Amino acid sequence: MLVRSCIRRYYNRGLYEGQELERVWTVLPVVFLLLIAFPSLCLLYLIEELENPEVTVKVMGHQWYWSYEYRDLGFSRFDSYMTSREEGPLFRLLNVDNSLIIPYFTGVRIIISRRDVIHSWTIPSLGVKADAVPGRLNQLIYLFNRVGMFIGQCSEICGANHRFIPIIISVVPRIEFLRWV
Repeated sequence: MLVRSCIRRYYNRGLYEGQELERVWTVLPVVFLLLIAFPSLCLLYLIEELENPEVTVKVMGHQWYWSYEYRDLGFSRFDSYMTSREEGPLFRLLNVDNSLIIPYFTGVRIIISRRDVIHSWTIPSLGVKADAVPGRLNQLIYLFNRVGMFIGQCSEICGANHRFIPIIISVVPRIEFLRWV
């Protein structure tokens, strides 16, 4: 068949070329992908915005600790340092002296930045990972729908002792949060 097609110039041209068919099986998947992409992009933009969050927390990464500030509640900044094994019931190198306290089932905006080097604010059990990049504010919008304590760490190699930057989020009922405030 190959030899015949080389000898005869116009041998069964329709067998090797199907321009209409090639156009159809190229254009049809593109149309399907566009039909799926536009509603998905609209939904992603709608999910990303939270019009009026009830709580806004500013998280700042430092060399070996995190600092938190509740912007709309008028709190001053407080720092969260790692504590020794004897000071708490949690795992070694994951204990902090001041945890981030969030009310249950409340829209929360978390603004993340850093002071010195790149950090990564990561809580694996919540599926949250946001990088704190120099000169940039990253925003997380979250609705905590479980009460409990969630543990994380800086997952960026940001220095010699980066593993000593633990994170603890305590999600508490709203009444307990108001009592704490």
